[in-house]
Amino acid sequence: MIRTLVIGFGNLDRADDGVAFHVVNAFRRRLGQAALEEDNTGLEELGAPVDSVFIGQLVPEMIDMLEGYDRVIFVDAHVDAALDNLYCAAVSPDEAGLTFTHHMSPATLLAFFKALNGRDLEGHLVSIRGRDFDFHRDLSAETATLVEPAVDRILNLLSDASSCPPRNS
Repeated sequence: MIRTLVIGFGNLDRADDGVAFHVVNAFRRRLGQAALEEDNTGLEELGAPVDSVFIGQLVPEMIDMLEGYDRVIFVDAHVDAALDNLYCAAVSPDEAGLTFTHHMSPATLLAFFKALNGRDLEGHLVSIRGRDFDFHRDLSAETATLVEPAVDRILNLLSDASSCPPRNS
């Protein structure tokens, strides 16, 4: 089995920016796991064939956490009207600039992992179109309808029935 980590990230206090929290919890429920509380990232529960966490942002300190996984599925919100409302793309370390900052893109996190560990991780991004980024915790109606389809996309990636296309497709 391909050991997989699902990493949702975003800001719960900025409406649709927190959609990944809802996707991760819906995913966990589908796997028969307990949903995360808002103050629990899931980082203390790692060790299963398929793990899932929710964090505020991707940071360099996560590089070591990726050891032992073969695949990472990132879940986030996006605002690009040119992308599908539910967007899926392969993530490659080759897409990253290696600038060391306090936050990073999925490609940069994978690139640093590769540089430090000498191996690639399979990476995918499942991104949900956000429409409301005001200061509150409710998802917009449009974004809320994409939570379960995003979970379906993640489960398809786990079953190897499909994959996300490369970003340039």
